[in-house]
Amino acid sequence: MGIKHLKADSKIEHILEVLDQDAGLIIDNVVSSDGLEKIKNELAPFLKNNLKGDNEFTGFQTKRVGALMARSPTCRELALDPIINEVSQKFLEPHCDGYQLHFTSAISIGPGETQQVLHRDRGVWGGYVPRKIETQLSTVWAITDFTKENGATQVVPGSHKWDKSRTPLPEEVEYAEMSAGSVFIYTGSVIHGGGNNNSDAERLGVFLHYAPNWLRQEENQYLSCPPSIAKDLDPKLRDLMGYSQGGYVLGFYTDPTDTEGKLESVSPKKIFGDYDDPFQIKTSEELVDSSSKKN
Repeated sequence: MGIKHLKADSKIEHILEVLDQDAGLIIDNVVSSDGLEKIKNELAPFLKNNLKGDNEFTGFQTKRVGALMARSPTCRELALDPIINEVSQKFLEPHCDGYQLHFTSAISIGPGETQQVLHRDRGVWGGYVPRKIETQLSTVWAITDFTKENGATQVVPGSHKWDKSRTPLPEEVEYAEMSAGSVFIYTGSVIHGGGNNNSDAERLGVFLHYAPNWLRQEENQYLSCPPSIAKDLDPKLRDLMGYSQGGYVLGFYTDPTDTEGKLESVSPKKIFGDYDDPFQIKTSEELVDSSSKKN
């Protein structure tokens, strides 16, 4: 069956159709060689620390670097990629009023790493979210070539529609092989896992995941990228990270040092002088209606 490869100028509707069918696809040649070099240089000071995993799931030969929005200006551009964000919005919006950046990590699988256990990312919430609700739209940006030999992500196309107890046969497992600069898009419901690296080089990817804005983020963006750093970021990126409300009074904050009541139970956007509030409730009836809607 294989994993479908699409061109960078593919229509959003076509991308969504493939996601609905397979829950995973690759868009080829999105990032320029200059962009890839910038990411490598920005991540190099952190990857050199050689902090590898301490269990089979995280990988004994795998390095993981987080806080990418604070550390890598070029990764910020990837997080705001217009195609990925439009796909995220349309894919997740049936079950939310907005979406957020859920997870950022640069993952370098080193030589000799064994394959990761196959799993579904939605399990991070303990299985409490009903399966009819899609929890994630995830991306893996290939900073180096991804091959079956060097640990390309294993994925089981179509497994998002399986019974939760079904396990894949070996011949049903595919590999997200792609050239550097391409991006693998997949959902939180598809079975997948990191591959084993039988090569003599590291395989580096940037992972940026998106989720409904009412779910707890896997990476705590406000600690990974505190206001002292976030103040200099693009306002759109700050909103995406969660420096905004996810609905009426959902995610408000109070400045504990404010004695004048100017920042009492307000949107986090006001930290940065932005007073635009998209979630204004004008009547009690509107509040009740907005809190009991949908399916």
